[in-house]
Amino acid sequence: MSGTRAFVVQRVSALYMTLFIPLFLLLVWFLPPADYAAWRHLFATPAMALAVALFFFVLLLHAWVGMRDVILDYVAWHVGVRFTLLALLALGLVGEGLWLLRALVPVVLL
Repeated sequence: MSGTRAFVVQRVSALYMTLFIPLFLLLVWFLPPADYAAWRHLFATPAMALAVALFFFVLLLHAWVGMRDVILDYVAWHVGVRFTLLALLALGLVGEGLWLLRALVPVVLL
């Protein structure tokens, strides 16, 4: 990812998260779900499911760009160590993404 593209991804993802978090907190504050069934219903609506899925996608992208830049700029100057750390980071973020899908998909489908 080029420097300009990474910059844009970082800023757009930060903007989405900055908008999503307060809006979600306001929604839960003023219209609190009463029980587990209400929470499931909230997250099963297509708009909320899409918004939450997009939030976690941009969160993982944001983490990738930030951690990649830290590793490339400050942590590893040796190519082998750099590659290993970036591969571990990618595997960790993909694993977290799969775990989130496993958690979110049953809520939407049921």
